[in-house]
Amino acid sequence: MQAVCRPFRDDPAMQPPHARYVECLMEESLSVLICDDHALISEALAHVLWSEPGFTVETAGDKAKALDRLRGGGFDVVLLDINMPGMGGLDGVADVLSVAASARIIIFSGTVVQDFVTRAVELGAAGFIPKTMPMRALASAVRLVRSGQTFVPMEFRGTGSQARGSTPLSLRERAVLGLLTGGKTNKEIGLELGLTEVTVKMHVRAICNKLGAKNRTQAAMVAQRQHML
Repeated sequence: MQAVCRPFRDDPAMQPPHARYVECLMEESLSVLICDDHALISEALAHVLWSEPGFTVETAGDKAKALDRLRGGGFDVVLLDINMPGMGGLDGVADVLSVAASARIIIFSGTVVQDFVTRAVELGAAGFIPKTMPMRALASAVRLVRSGQTFVPMEFRGTGSQARGSTPLSLRERAVLGLLTGGKTNKEIGLELGLTEVTVKMHVRAICNKLGAKNRTQAAMVAQRQHML
């Protein structure tokens, strides 16, 4: 806890002449590392958090810089963009978690699906904040995570009614998607996995539905963009 002193805000007429009052509030000090390669986003987030009592903020524009800062210690919460240079999907998340010490890692992105969020949390991430979240709610979410809780918006949770594009793939569907992304035809996928071509087509259709993709090509693009493989 640290004492934060700021000008007294009561009616100035009630203050004694030539006197300046301060109110000292005991507020929790919270250090945040924003990891994002988009400077405008980092600056906007930093501005929002700096305006909140008790927050201090630093930034990193790629994975290497993020790891360097985390090795120095002192951070309570990390906002981690999974698409910044060097990340490489879940492997990058695992690398950050390995050096984070007591820092709580929050996945921060506008282009992930529920399956990625679920697996990141299973690895040890403390939640997910979409970039579409209103800025006014950001500080509250960060404080919640700092308190030891996990923050994941309802539409990205694995229970209840799931939004289109957020339903996790089965192991078989993930295997099909991996081969599909590698450019193999349905027949080649069937031969490699011991499935009929009709069954492969059914899996491809299910994958497209879950990813919200119009066709196999778009499904492969989504998989690569979301670091699903």
